[in-house]
Amino acid sequence: MTPRTRPTPARRLLTALTTILALAAVAVVNRPIMVLAADKYHEFAINRQSYKETFGHWSLLPVPAGFKINAIHGALLKTGKVLIIAGSGNNREKFEAGTFRTILWDPRTDKFSDVPTPTDLFCAGHTFLPDGKLLVAGGTKSYEVLEANIKNAAGVMKIKNESPDFGARTFPKGTRFEADNGRVYVSRADVSVPAATKMWHGTQTMVHAGEVEVWVDAAEAGDAPVVKEPAQYKILGLEGDDTRNLYGIAEKITREKQEYGGDKTTYEFDPETERYVRTGDLAKPRWYPTLATLAGGDVLAVSGLDQFGRMIPGTNERYQVKKKKWVPAPSLRRTFPTYPALFLTQDERLFFSGSNAGYGSATEGRTPGLWDVKKNRFQPVHGLADSTMTETSASVMLPPAQDQKVMILGGGAVGDSPISTARTAIADLDDPRPAWRAGPRLPNPTRYLNTVVLPDDTVFTSGGSSGYRGGPYQGRQRSDLLTAQIYDVRKNAFRKAAEPTVGRNYHSEALLLPDGRVITMGSDPIYDRSGKNPGVFEQRIEIYSPPYLFQGARPAAPTGPSLIKRGEKASFATPDAARVREARLVRPSAVTHGTDVDQRSIALGVKKAPGGVTLTVPEKRGLVPAGWYMLFLVDGAGTPSPAKWVRIR
Repeated sequence: MTPRTRPTPARRLLTALTTILALAAVAVVNRPIMVLAADKYHEFAINRQSYKETFGHWSLLPVPAGFKINAIHGALLKTGKVLIIAGSGNNREKFEAGTFRTILWDPRTDKFSDVPTPTDLFCAGHTFLPDGKLLVAGGTKSYEVLEANIKNAAGVMKIKNESPDFGARTFPKGTRFEADNGRVYVSRADVSVPAATKMWHGTQTMVHAGEVEVWVDAAEAGDAPVVKEPAQYKILGLEGDDTRNLYGIAEKITREKQEYGGDKTTYEFDPETERYVRTGDLAKPRWYPTLATLAGGDVLAVSGLDQFGRMIPGTNERYQVKKKKWVPAPSLRRTFPTYPALFLTQDERLFFSGSNAGYGSATEGRTPGLWDVKKNRFQPVHGLADSTMTETSASVMLPPAQDQKVMILGGGAVGDSPISTARTAIADLDDPRPAWRAGPRLPNPTRYLNTVVLPDDTVFTSGGSSGYRGGPYQGRQRSDLLTAQIYDVRKNAFRKAAEPTVGRNYHSEALLLPDGRVITMGSDPIYDRSGKNPGVFEQRIEIYSPPYLFQGARPAAPTGPSLIKRGEKASFATPDAARVREARLVRPSAVTHGTDVDQRSIALGVKKAPGGVTLTVPEKRGLVPAGWYMLFLVDGAGTPSPAKWVRIR
């Protein structure tokens, strides 16, 4: 037989290239089939029982078209329904049209309903009151105006009234103020200036001018009317002594960016009537405030931007629950950035973790610490790594709340910085000299992380982005993180959870439902996926079912009293008493901008009896604020029952 001629190297190379090109062509032609096959396998894998038992499961909630809104705020009501507040939803057109939205979703029936929304609650503050109503205060009075869109110089005019003799004076919208150089500025709103007041100092009488502030715009466009120094202005149309007693003063009038302006309206949302009920207004308009529950049931309003978009410099106020009105709290003067995370501790102080939503000084008021609101003393808590990256971080009181440990997770540098961190840290507030200690790192540097306390003493975390508002990060155009983790408090470690299908960043929320599931909603990316066009608000809602919902039969929901006093015992019937290992009171969430200072899980004393359990509620009001809670019974495997609602007094 004649030996076969061995192919030359060139021929072998040509054959290899031909084969590679042929395979590549096959891959290109069949790519849709391959992708479809991969998607089908992924769908199969995540729906296996063994997968769900280990990682949990996500599902999209079918939302009727008429109820798809921009979810800015979320709160779980004592009726079991979820209140979703958009207000104007960060949409200028809706704001100018007066179109404000709130909806309710019932997890038991999947039914949605509309709630009349009287004012723009976009970026208000909220917290639950002892009777289960949701206190909602502040919101949006005006939208921001970017520098490029400002044609006429504008500023804040302080109108002074030095006359004590003729009462308040009213100036309508359109009142004209004239500078020494003849340039004219026009007011945007009606205002009433109080009369001056007389005060006696020994034998001398002092007159203190009444004053009020109002936005003014230059009557002519361009830079000529810009004033960068404080100046006095006369009010046109006045005569006689009024020309001397009434005048305006402005620090500056410029074409600089105008920030969002805060509102002062306040409501108590009634879960029974499902309506907002107007109560006393805030003393100061606030946009981006935190409402922090105090041990006695009153509420402290902290931080925010005022009606002119200025940071409120440490002027806080107290909501008197019984009188349904706000009163100034001059003895509690302290500055914080907006939406500061303030947790009520069992010794009745407020712990500021450092988490916030931005605005304000890059340094002042950002130090974490314990605030004694009885003596207005602040004890800094040091040792936080990446301490300049607490903006848009998440914070949570770890379960059970008796341990008095707070965790901070992720965050970014001040403003629209592209820098973020994967750091977590834990502060033990029971330590006489608490300090931050490093926790396990997140899988990725993360802003806008959602955190939810689960009834099995774990913390579910999901979503977020590495870049500002899901924008560019290390060469990627979009940086949403389609990841989720469960933090095991006992092991001080994260474990992987099923991956969500919807990205969540700025303006996103997550909260625990009475059946043990978690709802996630909202997201306001700065860009679309191309990175070139403005982003579109994410209106899809996704539900996460934790692994404990797939690990066999759950304990039955307890039956028994709906009212328990702190420090007292109560008996509940359950056919699964023998299985019950623990009981938890979980305070429902009221969350916005990653700030949820309401949620906490409290361990109850458990004593088993035939056919039921006797539970003991801790007596400290700083640990167990008065209000409505979800009561979960948890078995030895960590599987919780469905919740029963109980009121704690």
